[in-house]
Amino acid sequence: MGVEKTNVHSLNAKPLVVAVSSRALFDLGESHKVFEEMGMAEYARYQRELENVVLEPGHAFSLVRKLLALNAHRDLHPGVEIILLSRNSADTGLRIFNSIEHYGLDIERAVFTNGERPFRYLVSFNADLYLSANAEDVRKALEAGLAAATIVPHTRHEKDGKQLRIAFDGDAVLFSDEAERIYQEQGLEAFSESERKAANTPLSGGPFMSFLLALHKIQSAYPVEDNPIRTALVTARSAPAHKRVILTLRHWGIRIDEALFLGGKPKGQFLKAFGADIFFDDQQVHCESARDHVSTGHVPHGITNE
Repeated sequence: MGVEKTNVHSLNAKPLVVAVSSRALFDLGESHKVFEEMGMAEYARYQRELENVVLEPGHAFSLVRKLLALNAHRDLHPGVEIILLSRNSADTGLRIFNSIEHYGLDIERAVFTNGERPFRYLVSFNADLYLSANAEDVRKALEAGLAAATIVPHTRHEKDGKQLRIAFDGDAVLFSDEAERIYQEQGLEAFSESERKAANTPLSGGPFMSFLLALHKIQSAYPVEDNPIRTALVTARSAPAHKRVILTLRHWGIRIDEALFLGGKPKGQFLKAFGADIFFDDQQVHCESARDHVSTGHVPHGITNE
């Protein structure tokens, strides 16, 4: 095994903490429509009347279930904790907890803010990742230095198999947007020349670097050949700009299982072939390409989102 049990269960070890909004975990489309069209009082009545009617899974449901399944091997690693964040009140949120119980999801901690933004509790929970349907909450979380993504609406994709597969874009997601800025401001030729000169200089970490590191700690507790987690880098970069990316990951001590350098080709079909449970990208154009094939999280970070 890649990680000694004594290291995993040291005093400094903590679980991978993923915070998810109720609208990302469950399909609250009809409920939200009632709130927007009829107001809080009618929404509260609606939720109380239906509190024993189980909610349908949302866009992040499959991901959450696979993350929680990793806790079957808590003897090997610190495990995963899912935190529910909701703008419901505790009263209207009872339907959400009833649905959590129905699906057998091991979620014990929750915050109900009755309309207030819940992201401010992320730091207190020491969250590694925040998934939400609210783009402004996601932006605030990113500004606070946390990995966060807006779940992109799409037809829900239920992936077969038990293995958790997560795909990441590179620039402005795993890495800083320092190279992307050169490309956006000066063009492809300047970008290629800059990357050639800086090939041996590691890129700075982006908003998802810490999440990938935490995920890698769990992944490293298992054999490479029989691992419940598989990761992929899916980037618009091409040769020779690939070298700096590879050396950066090596510098961080992180193994990415698959790396796709697509040279600008649409990412959707490649993500479908990889079988991603979720894909994170900073650019809307790539999220649009991905959403028809896999669950997608938009990371509103970097120069393309300014």
